[in-house]
Amino acid sequence: MVGVSSLDPAIAERLKRDAQGLVTAVIQDAESRDVLMVGWMDDEALHRTLTTGRGTFWSRSRQTYWVKGETSGNTQAVREVRLDCDGDTLLVLVDQTGPACHTGTRTCFDADRLL
Repeated sequence: MVGVSSLDPAIAERLKRDAQGLVTAVIQDAESRDVLMVGWMDDEALHRTLTTGRGTFWSRSRQTYWVKGETSGNTQAVREVRLDCDGDTLLVLVDQTGPACHTGTRTCFDADRLL
């Protein structure tokens, strides 16, 4: 695993990873501010996201990296990545091309409303 070399060392130190080395990443549309999806990043996925400007995640089910839109064409151009105050969640602001959800909807939160 590669370190997060593009991060300020103080920021990298603040990242609180779970037991698998993952941090929750909330993906938000940079213009509308709609929450599009939630993914997981380890240091390598974050490094790839920061250096390529494309949303890159760790798939917990497939145990591999994936780049949003690599097969579907529904890409995410990353504008900004922020770390929350607790250091355990990333906010990734993107320009989304096409639907963000694998079901074909704009966001993964278009389905069931609980309240």
